[in-house]
Amino acid sequence: MRIDNWVVVLSSAIILLLLIINIKNSRRFNLYDRWLHHKLIRNHDGFSWQVIAFLNDPKLMVVWAVLLAAFLINEEKNITALWVLATLGFADATGIILKRTIHRRRPFEHSDLESGYSFPSGHVLGATTMALILLQLFGKKLGLSFIIILGVIWVMVIVSRLSLRAHYPSDVIGAASLAILCFSISQQIFLAII
Repeated sequence: MRIDNWVVVLSSAIILLLLIINIKNSRRFNLYDRWLHHKLIRNHDGFSWQVIAFLNDPKLMVVWAVLLAAFLINEEKNITALWVLATLGFADATGIILKRTIHRRRPFEHSDLESGYSFPSGHVLGATTMALILLQLFGKKLGLSFIIILGVIWVMVIVSRLSLRAHYPSDVIGAASLAILCFSISQQIFLAII
């Protein structure tokens, strides 16, 4: 593993660990997170944010990954297809374990449609993981416009989760950190195999 990959892995792991420790142990941190969430959110819980949340639902993200894997298999890139599924599966499984371990409640004003625990955001975890996969596979080939489009979609997912009052800011930061960590580990395993 190159030194820059180690820096990414260690940085994302440290951020994730600090968030977990503070969420579990620091009342001051949780109060600040709630205050920041309240300040960031205005009345932006409209239909468009719900559509973005739906299209990036963790269960639907699995469908997107399967479609991408099918495309890759059609292109005779079977190991890459397996890597796509394994990477998203690894990130999702780790996210589920963290949700069940941390037991963080959602913000008070969240929709009744949202259930389960808040940390980390499954939507942001899936969207970040999929964006990283797509960047790895197609970023160089499709260029800057593709990268910008992925970045805009990713930011919209984050804003939708906050605007719909489903998550605190630390939930989306934690999900992005976890996605980067899982992707980086998976990427290194993939590069060792091919």
